[in-house]
Amino acid sequence: MSMNKKFALLILLAALVFCLAGPTAHAARIKELASIKGVRSNQLIGYGLVVGLNGTGDKSGTEFTIQGLVNMMERMGVHVSKDSVKVKNVAAVMVTADIPPFAGIGNKVDVVLSSVGDAKSLVGGTLLLTPLRGVDRNVYALAQGPLSVGGFSVGGAGGGGAVKNHPTVGRIVGGASVEREIPMRLQGKEELTLELNDADFTTALRMKDAINSSLGLGVAHAVDSGSVVIDVPQEYRSKMVSMVSLVENLEVRPDTVAKVIVNEKTGTVVVGEKVRVSTVAVAHGNLSIQISESAKVSQPVSFSPPPPPDAETQQLDLENGAVVAPGGQTVVTADTQVVVAEENKQLMIVPTGTTIGELVRALNAIGVTPRDLITIFQMIKAAGALQGELVIL
Repeated sequence: MSMNKKFALLILLAALVFCLAGPTAHAARIKELASIKGVRSNQLIGYGLVVGLNGTGDKSGTEFTIQGLVNMMERMGVHVSKDSVKVKNVAAVMVTADIPPFAGIGNKVDVVLSSVGDAKSLVGGTLLLTPLRGVDRNVYALAQGPLSVGGFSVGGAGGGGAVKNHPTVGRIVGGASVEREIPMRLQGKEELTLELNDADFTTALRMKDAINSSLGLGVAHAVDSGSVVIDVPQEYRSKMVSMVSLVENLEVRPDTVAKVIVNEKTGTVVVGEKVRVSTVAVAHGNLSIQISESAKVSQPVSFSPPPPPDAETQQLDLENGAVVAPGGQTVVTADTQVVVAEENKQLMIVPTGTTIGELVRALNAIGVTPRDLITIFQMIKAAGALQGELVIL
């Protein structure tokens, strides 16, 4: 076989492999498409005090900051009078965190601090020990440490200044330590439920088929468009981690709904891959109206007679002995020009089955802007020629 024939055969084989791999090129792992029901993070919240601020804390009239500082000092054995407490260097904050699933005692989680008083900045502050509670009011973590703000706020005595980002919100990376575990157990479970991130019947069916092909027929079944239930095989009930790892790494090609998303406030248009258009004729022309006004001053001729006064003004002039000098009156007039121009666009035929790429190229050919696209898509949808959902934000 000659070198040219071998080269041509290699190209043909490469093209065949590419075509066969095409349908799975857009596949995604089940890990990205769904999550195990019940395996989720939980929100924690707490009230704390940030100290060490350089005069940018809450003002002295902030009652809850003073009360919190007094209570903390009392618990530490220091008796102070409420009236003697100054809080310029202290700020009250709400502390929030997310505790991940299966977090054990001693694990670190990030916390976010947000000022609840009238503090100007949290830069340079340190969060004092703060318990973080769940919705059941149990303490699950303790937070403490210096915070990072990532902004600043400076000002002068005259009231001017500059602010960058949000200096009243800070973050402590790994600032909370888990003190109580949230009970969650997988070992011994007889079934697992996968919850799809975007409910879709076709995607759920493909996910079920992929799991059955890997674990055995009849193991998984799709309950609805958002749930796939897996009956855990007996050999995997003591090896749940291995089974979950196997399932979440299976690849599934998700199905999507044909959608056109438009945002009229920003002029943004996003069109899905599966959007199709039936045969329709499109013509779009803008009416441009331009109005310009200019002031024109009319100056009278020299030594022209003055305008005749009214009776009241003439009577006052006679009583005061005023002498009216000869001359005209200066008048300011408005000069208005109106220009109306209408674009003359040709009627464009969009054939049946047009793909999104062809539609965009056709609309670009007639010179439409993103805001024009919004109007055109609305009209095509009203005509019943848009094969997809139109979502207007």
